[in-house]
Amino acid sequence: MEDVPKAVEVDEKSPESKDLLPSQTASSLCISSRSESVWTTAPRSSWETYRKPAVITSVGGAILLFGVALTCLAYTLTLGNKSLEVLKMTGPAFLSLGLMMLVCGLVWVPIIKKKQKQRQKSVFFQSLKSFFLNR
Repeated sequence: MEDVPKAVEVDEKSPESKDLLPSQTASSLCISSRSESVWTTAPRSSWETYRKPAVITSVGGAILLFGVALTCLAYTLTLGNKSLEVLKMTGPAFLSLGLMMLVCGLVWVPIIKKKQKQRQKSVFFQSLKSFFLNR
């Protein structure tokens, strides 16, 4: 299946070698890093930057509207007791979940803008620092 390095094949005779895993190289560590901004300096488009907040805001708005519709139906329809109880419980639950997601998405946008400004300042100060230290 996988090609095992020769160093691992030589050590397979010892019982400790079964417990050891091959070490990761620096390039594989960089790939698995959570913050890509540290490793890449390429500018990102607006869609790449604001995609997640836009999706969270849209889904939150849709769930909020669904909760409003369920709550309105619960108080306007004449159904059996069980169905009415279910509608009266799920309507406000969807309302609160949708409102929470909508607010999270809306708050996320100014946080991203602030981070971008900080990153621009940091890049500026790093270049200024390297300019004066390399003299």
